[in-house]
Amino acid sequence: MLRYIAARRNNIVKSRPASVVLCSHHILLRTHSTTSLSAAKFTMLSVPSTPPPKSKILVLGAGNFGSCLADHLGNSDHEVFMWSREARFVEYFNKTHRNPDYLKDHEFSTNICVVGPEIPSKEMMKQMDVLLFAIPTQAVRETLIKLQHSFDRANLPLMIFVNKGIETGTQALTLEIIADTCGSEIARAATFISGPSFAKEIVCRQPTSVSVASLTESQAKKASEIFHEPWFRCYTGSDPIGLELAGALKNVYAIATGLADGLGFENNTRAGLITRGLAEMTRIGTAYGASPLTFLGLAGVGDLFLTCSSPTSRNYTVGYRLGKGEPLEDIIKTLGSVAEGVTTVKGLKKIIDEMQVSAPLANGIYSLLYEGKDLHEGIQELMCRPPSRELDLPEKAGEPAKRLMHKLGLDV
Repeated sequence: MLRYIAARRNNIVKSRPASVVLCSHHILLRTHSTTSLSAAKFTMLSVPSTPPPKSKILVLGAGNFGSCLADHLGNSDHEVFMWSREARFVEYFNKTHRNPDYLKDHEFSTNICVVGPEIPSKEMMKQMDVLLFAIPTQAVRETLIKLQHSFDRANLPLMIFVNKGIETGTQALTLEIIADTCGSEIARAATFISGPSFAKEIVCRQPTSVSVASLTESQAKKASEIFHEPWFRCYTGSDPIGLELAGALKNVYAIATGLADGLGFENNTRAGLITRGLAEMTRIGTAYGASPLTFLGLAGVGDLFLTCSSPTSRNYTVGYRLGKGEPLEDIIKTLGSVAEGVTTVKGLKKIIDEMQVSAPLANGIYSLLYEGKDLHEGIQELMCRPPSRELDLPEKAGEPAKRLMHKLGLDV
């Protein structure tokens, strides 16, 4: 068998004895890395019979997740450009192939070239096969407005979005922001990736699985083929609204579980919060017009469980520190990165009120963060509610999604 080490170029590591693991039609070699990022990596020993063609990819956003995905794509031999708005970052990364702000111990793929701080030019955009947006949701509209004049609409690149959140003020999902700024045709072809995927584990090739969804099935398939590796599995779907809502809402419930842990509650409480959080986000999503099945997948329960059960989660950390008595303002200043749940809950509150859907956990987090609710009083109110039916879905559902589909020219 032809030996093929997928840890190409700079990703080859010194290792101790390894164990072999079967994965689909490939064989994975589990190695124990000497790097400080993780205890294990996986390398592939068999070459796929028909490797996909390599692409030119522009990653917009050089934060924790953007740089991690750029590294994954670079190590898959794609030609990757990563845009940063900071001149000092551009210079430092291109000299050292290290991120000065995130994943500092990791040496990134040599297939990555950082560009900026100016917005990418029209000439550069025309050369790209893929645009990958890894910027906070609150910055998506502004960025698309700047970029959309550079799109070659006769030959559009594949557009992939990995941000998770709801735009404050408009309560818009990213799909709607795309339609507002770039038009319905681009929005219908936009693809979204979400799922349980911590950056520090992806760069160390810990086996990871994600959901890939688009209203255009062929675009979801293309994105899946670009990202898919034996250590990074992609599962396609056709419900980007559900995928977006799941990815945004789980951050709110992660704040709740962090709060509980910070207060000293243990496993029973955490399990109850995760389960009731799943029921609540499914109810909200179904009322919005998403498929309830989406919330049972990787973007739903998978990402919810990960975000709610790990101190690595930024949103969990916000909740934990709140539970320890720290003011929200101090937490945000010292967190070092964006916790999307803090802003998402603002838009979510308005959506919940508009749809008149029961969401006591989300309402409780909103009251705590923005209405000055006493933490212990809020917990008492939640726990002293009368008994209720465990599982239910709204009888009337789908109005927000119907309005969005109409905007996209997809009336049903």
